[in-house]
Amino acid sequence: MEFFKRTWAEIDLDALDFNVESIRKLLPDGTQMMAVVKADAYGHGDRMVSRELSRKGVQWFGVSNLEEGASLRAAGVEGEILIFGFTPPSMAKELAGFGISQAVLNAEYARELNEYAQKAGVKVKGHIKLDTGMGRIGFACQNPEACLDEICACCRLPGLEITGIFSHFSSSDDPSPEGIAYTKMQKERFDAVVAGLAKRGVSIPFRHLQNSAGIVSYPECRYEAVRAGVILYGQPLPFLLGHSLPLKPVMSLCSTVAMVKTVRPGECISYSRTFTAPREMRVATIPIGYADGYLRAFSNRADVLIRGKRARVIGNVCMDQLMVDVTHIPDVQVEDRVTLAGRDGQEEITFSELADLAGTIHYELLCLVGKRVPRVYIRGGEIVKVWDMNRFDRG
Repeated sequence: MEFFKRTWAEIDLDALDFNVESIRKLLPDGTQMMAVVKADAYGHGDRMVSRELSRKGVQWFGVSNLEEGASLRAAGVEGEILIFGFTPPSMAKELAGFGISQAVLNAEYARELNEYAQKAGVKVKGHIKLDTGMGRIGFACQNPEACLDEICACCRLPGLEITGIFSHFSSSDDPSPEGIAYTKMQKERFDAVVAGLAKRGVSIPFRHLQNSAGIVSYPECRYEAVRAGVILYGQPLPFLLGHSLPLKPVMSLCSTVAMVKTVRPGECISYSRTFTAPREMRVATIPIGYADGYLRAFSNRADVLIRGKRARVIGNVCMDQLMVDVTHIPDVQVEDRVTLAGRDGQEEITFSELADLAGTIHYELLCLVGKRVPRVYIRGGEIVKVWDMNRFDRG
């Protein structure tokens, strides 16, 4: 299957399947896995990933917004979809039409969504969002009793069908005593609200609290579902509270050698002359840059893999190209494969390694891999699908 072999991201579907099974082994009977596929499945391609997960029996998908949910429906994804973030209440008809559940952010939002739903003659499915300590969106429940009247009123609105309730840990990846205590406090608030609702005769059947770190480190927080995000894509967690979870990275970022040349001592490389050759060197130019999601912060710091060996990025990363020192790899040739994140032989460069260099997190780097970078889906070592916006193949 052909694609423009300039720069591409390889998506290993076998690794994705492995991670799904690894996560499921942690879950008790009756607890479902909601696959978090927002932000284009963390850069992996939400349509293809969601179809693969559906094949694996995943029934719930979490997205950020209505556009993402509608895209999954257009791709034939039939499972339940929950929007975690804001949707204008005026889009109630569209929410119902696509059969997508909406996070109910607070009482005012619920009333407006109900109003538009009634005007459209539809009923919108919703999950009550509790702010147990994230400080972002949701019903404030620092005092759990204070929000019960509002939530009960929301459950009685005729234009809404409240089928779930959830919250989000802020610090489940924090190993400090303070972080552990804060996570447990969030669970206590969540449980207090659910118990308070039950005392008032309101039973919400579908509860979910755990994110990726919570799934692994806080097994006592299991409810009807857990939300698997970055672990689904095989990226490690910094803190596991003594637990382990075998994972395989799903994405590799690859490119090719465009040119190899000899540089004399004193010659400068790239913008702003941040690298000057200290000796005669062999330099390879690679057609990937910050427009593809390879950060300028990697300039003069990151390595790439060529023929199983590390080669240092030299000079500033450009918009579409970068240069690497291949003096110690004398047999480098044009069109050699370059691995910017992934494994080549015995060497591996992880997104976590790159994130440390840039002072960020691997989640961000995955999401930043650009749309002009084709996603090449592989199973059993063979290409099974290419998503390449340059060829307008958006299936």
